[in-house]
Amino acid sequence: MDPVSIPVEIDTPQQVLLWSVDEFAPFMLFLVLGNFLNHFFLGLGVGWVVSHLYRRFKNTRPDGYLLHLLYWVGLLPLVGRTMVNPYQREYTP
Repeated sequence: MDPVSIPVEIDTPQQVLLWSVDEFAPFMLFLVLGNFLNHFFLGLGVGWVVSHLYRRFKNTRPDGYLLHLLYWVGLLPLVGRTMVNPYQREYTP
């Protein structure tokens, strides 16, 4: 087993046990979903597989690649809000 590096910078993702939060979330999601559907071990296995595939995808791409992909697909909402021009007197459809 490879040693786990403990993050020391403020930019590193938060850790839950041995995993980062973004790797742990799909695992827990499928674990809870499998528990609700009375297929605990199936949910456990699917969660581990999805988490493992996500980790491999994340480690082979540059930082921010997934956010960039979600933005271009259209699944990432825009961060900024648009404001109406306060000097505009009339609004036309």
